Amino acid sequence: MLDTLENLFKLARDRKKNPVESSYTSKLLSDKSLSKEKVLEEINELIESVEKNNNKIHEAADVFYHLIMYLEANEIKIEDVMSELNKRKK
Repeated sequence: MLDTLENLFKLARDRKKNPVESSYTSKLLSDKSLSKEKVLEEINELIESVEKNNNKIHEAADVFYHLIMYLEANEIKIEDVMSELNKRKK
């Protein structure tokens, strides 16, 4: 399970260093405005799907993917986020 998330972060970092012209991932990483727009759109779609009780898994996956691209595009390292979450343990 966590391998999938790790692979998405690896993909994001690789595409950021080595963009591929036809890659949607590369486009998200290079266009911060698009990346922000997509995160907001996908979160709204997830909320709607939960309220309607349909397509929740698909929309949740979209949120994860777009959030990961947004974080990487904005130099927010997942390691730092995890460290912050770890500090919050009680």
